[in-house]
Amino acid sequence: MKIKNSGRKLTYEDIISFEDDHNIKFTKLYTKFLLENNGGDTGENNIFKISDNQGESVLDVFLGIDFKHYDLSQDIDIYSGRMPNEFIPIACDPGGNIICLGIKNEYYEKIYFWDHENENEDADMSNMYFLAYNIYEFIANLRECPQPE
Repeated sequence: MKIKNSGRKLTYEDIISFEDDHNIKFTKLYTKFLLENNGGDTGENNIFKISDNQGESVLDVFLGIDFKHYDLSQDIDIYSGRMPNEFIPIACDPGGNIICLGIKNEYYEKIYFWDHENENEDADMSNMYFLAYNIYEFIANLRECPQPE
């Protein structure tokens, strides 16, 4: 699947500098993704399943480094302390929910959905839903948004 409307092309040095500035370490596959696509959207293929109980949501946009209104740095700052520290935000849906990447421990490389409507002060896993084992599996599982008749 092609990502559209990405930000500027990144170098490996850009990513290392970003990691150093934010005291984080991206996963191997997410680093590859950023080098290929610095943020952007998937066009019509943007529906994903959260869970049987939660239903589906729409991928709005992937965040990027120095990427207009969808800046990864800004969202890392906004959600720091609001979600478990094993995760960083990497994308959002139109309702203010976040698609997260696990960067530590047993969550490494895994993609989760963070439901902002059930946010709690403990920043625990109670409002987090597993989506995929890595960024590329998440993208492969996206399906086309049905067109109104």
